[in-house]
Amino acid sequence: MSLRPQQSIPPVPDDTARVARAAFRRGNPYVLLRDRLGAVFDDAGFADLYPALGQPAYAPWRLALVTLMQFREGLSDRQAAEAVRGRIDWKHLLALDLADAGFDHSVLCEFRARLLQHQATQRLLERVLDAARAGGLLKARGRQRTDSTHVLAAIRTLNRLELVGETLRAALNAIAVVTPDWLRSIAPPDWHERYDRRVEDMRLPETGPKRDAHFIQVGADGFLLLDALDGAGAPPGVAALPAVAVLRRVWARHFERDEGSTGGGAPAGVRLRAVQGRGPGDRIESPYDTEARFRAKSGTSWTGYTAHTIRTQSTIRLQKALAPRRRAAQWDDVADLQAVLVDDDALDDELQDRLPLGERGLVQPAAHAFAERGQVAQDLLGLGAPAA
Repeated sequence: MSLRPQQSIPPVPDDTARVARAAFRRGNPYVLLRDRLGAVFDDAGFADLYPALGQPAYAPWRLALVTLMQFREGLSDRQAAEAVRGRIDWKHLLALDLADAGFDHSVLCEFRARLLQHQATQRLLERVLDAARAGGLLKARGRQRTDSTHVLAAIRTLNRLELVGETLRAALNAIAVVTPDWLRSIAPPDWHERYDRRVEDMRLPETGPKRDAHFIQVGADGFLLLDALDGAGAPPGVAALPAVAVLRRVWARHFERDEGSTGGGAPAGVRLRAVQGRGPGDRIESPYDTEARFRAKSGTSWTGYTAHTIRTQSTIRLQKALAPRRRAAQWDDVADLQAVLVDDDALDDELQDRLPLGERGLVQPAAHAFAERGQVAQDLLGLGAPAA
């Protein structure tokens, strides 16, 4: 794909504008956004993301707007592409003809990949803030509200027995790639039967003594492997593999053995630790995504991440002509801007590291209203008590 930037952003077609105003007589956020801020983005702001040669790409300024609207409404790529084809308010914002067929949904995924590849994701927020300031919608002395939403991890939810078994299997696979001969020399024959297949493809004991015995056997196998990795005959660098580090953390949380016990291939001396619950902490939920955590908020629980968002509210004055039977009037309206600041592991005590807006001078709020009561976060940000 190559980019051929448009010299100027096209205006909204007359038919599209006429139909949009007839359909939304009481106003529409996207129609208002186009009327107040214009197109917000332009192709020149994304020119460095595309090569000089290749098939012409779809206009990135339109894809940037669709990406923001898609996030605002929680739409999939297919649903967003359908909205471009069928919704008059989207066509008005994107300056498309009524008969425009839009684009294939895969274009959105490719556009996001370009933003990630070139570390250009922050451009969307910066350009929206610049346009809002230029249009007089965002001023210093406004209010900010920090909130968080849950993001599911792309992993399978594992119970305790599945977690320890799959963690050991993942470590064995990582070691087998680096030093297969050494692993073959220390692995007992029955390890192939226990760890050749993924845990979800096995029939694990559900309850009773058989389940307890399987727990202890897996724990003993893990200790046997760790002892071999710590021994003098272990190949250099194998003990430093990430999968081995995960194995150590999981075993330290779920297993313990009697002092002086060295494993020796037998489960004697290995015990399962008491259940420590699923509250916030360092509990690994999957060996394949070590940053995912079990979280709970407002009655909702999930395994994944916390995405912190900032919503900036700035009071503006709009002059609107009302219907003929009503007089023209002025009133205060609120410009609502929202941006995702982080999509990785974001704990509440790290919130001060996730707020680059104030440090970079993009927003200078007079008060910061928190969706959750967090005096620690307020103190860290130096914002004092939230506004009423």
